[in-house]
Amino acid sequence: GLRNRLITFYRSALPEPYAGLMSGITLGSKGGLTNDFWEKVKRTGVAHVVVASGMNVTFVTSFLVNFLAIFLPRRKSISFVILGIVLYLFISGFEAPLIRAAIMAVIVFSAQEVGRLVSAWRALILSALIMLLVKPEWLIDIGFILSFVATASILLFEKRIRDRLAKIPKFLREGLSTSFAAQIGVTPILFVTFGYFNILSPVINALV
Repeated sequence: GLRNRLITFYRSALPEPYAGLMSGITLGSKGGLTNDFWEKVKRTGVAHVVVASGMNVTFVTSFLVNFLAIFLPRRKSISFVILGIVLYLFISGFEAPLIRAAIMAVIVFSAQEVGRLVSAWRALILSALIMLLVKPEWLIDIGFILSFVATASILLFEKRIRDRLAKIPKFLREGLSTSFAAQIGVTPILFVTFGYFNILSPVINALV
């Protein structure tokens, strides 16, 4: 109900395609996007911005961590951050990329709460195992595959690429290095699945 009320609010406040774009960015809902706009988004390589993706969970997590830090010590705020992530899943829908990012975030924050460190690789592998135990058919879900491959590519290549982009201004460097790293893994999958790939996609994603 809350999800529908938010989408209705966006539609009453904004014309299309902006209402659909806002619904996609905040809730992962692409139902309001026109076919023409959706095709343009796919062809420019930024479809992950307007569908359910790990980026949505990252936005929510970053906001909660920074907002709660105003009122609570970090260790005490972790439980509220985890609760916020779970509530966001209920509002935005249990899409595979959202669940992957949420499980990884919960693993990392839970480890922090008990004073432990956990590697991103361990969190990624553990989240994949948990998801496939619950729903094995996710193994052939394109959203699941792209989410995990993109994350693994970022873990493997982002730092190396960032080091090689040292001369690029800092405000653009992180976006470029992350985008290039993700594309290394997902480009072959996108090409095989959709039949095309935008060579400018890493630059466009960095600017976005």
